[in-house]
Amino acid sequence: MELGTALLIVDMQMEMANATAAGRPRANPGANPQPEDSIAELAAGFRRAGLPVVHVMHDDPRPESKFRRDLASGQPMPCAQPLAGEKVFWKTGSSGFVGTGLAEYLRGQGISDLVIVGGVAAFCVNSTARSAANLGFQISVVEDALIAFALPDRHGGDLDADVVLDVTLSALAAGFGAVVPSREVLEQLPVAA
Repeated sequence: MELGTALLIVDMQMEMANATAAGRPRANPGANPQPEDSIAELAAGFRRAGLPVVHVMHDDPRPESKFRRDLASGQPMPCAQPLAGEKVFWKTGSSGFVGTGLAEYLRGQGISDLVIVGGVAAFCVNSTARSAANLGFQISVVEDALIAFALPDRHGGDLDADVVLDVTLSALAAGFGAVVPSREVLEQLPVAA
């Protein structure tokens, strides 16, 4: 990792923790570390290295949504709390690049490479990563720093959360960028700025 690389944390908001606590099936339930731990470790590593940490959060315009900035459920999870000076972008749709000014900000900061983490893998992480690649950014999606839930099957029942995550990451790796473990990212970070 070098200058021009940023960590992009997508939608790590309290509703993710609420859904998990309510028993919504998640990928890799016994994983160690959990995605929240990997995200916290990556954020700390980027900060130590003097590399930017950028946050995208969801502010759904629908009044029934729990992903709203005016609700406790819309606030950042402890593992992804923005620090003073870290840029936060609020989006109303799936991609962190639509209507937010994120691309302009990143380019203005000389950032061309993004390490993407967060939730939900099949939705906003997927949309944001694809948009980033389509806009010319080099992307790496961190496979063990993603929250992935089971997905309702259009034919009835649910698609297993691990299958949803695997298909999402396979599609991203096939056509948009790299899929890497957090260990590999951490090993590539400079010792200090």
